[in-house]
Amino acid sequence: MTESLQPSQPPTARFMAGLMIGVGLIAVGIMFFMLLREQADSTQDFSAVPVKVDYAAPDLDLVDLSGKDVSLDDYLGSVVLVNLWATWCPPCREEMPTLQTFYEKYKDDGFVLLAIDQEETREVVEPFINEFGLTFPVWLDIDYLAQREFKTMNLPSSYVIDREGRVRLMWIGGISKRNLEKYVPDLIKE
Repeated sequence: MTESLQPSQPPTARFMAGLMIGVGLIAVGIMFFMLLREQADSTQDFSAVPVKVDYAAPDLDLVDLSGKDVSLDDYLGSVVLVNLWATWCPPCREEMPTLQTFYEKYKDDGFVLLAIDQEETREVVEPFINEFGLTFPVWLDIDYLAQREFKTMNLPSSYVIDREGRVRLMWIGGISKRNLEKYVPDLIKE
């Protein structure tokens, strides 16, 4: 019989190595669990964050749902959030309840929300407004004039105009309640 020529480790060294490996695996497992729990508990906000800008609001004349001529100039002295949207746009649909709630909260403080539908008719837009119970003004823009004036091709896109008629915030993408509350009330209070 041949004997193994490998040196044998003392039992204490083997025990300590196994213990270290076990503790390491447990630590990795705990860290992984904590990371998953933190992600599940967080209210992650994947909505767009506004860009601070400063330029004169464009001249914009359109029609409302009743066919009446309307103008952005009519709202000088108010803080106006102009929201460009369409009924077929999923993020537009998603943000409408948030916009409605924000409008109701601040409308008595000189805040106006103008929802400008892009390239759809009154017959398409009215059922959408009824579905969501929208009470803010809705304008129709059959020819994409607002998108050209605000120099965007994205829906939804939103612009906050201060009381002096300057565009101060610009969103490309959906807006969350958290970001509305974080950025817009200071402009309303100015």
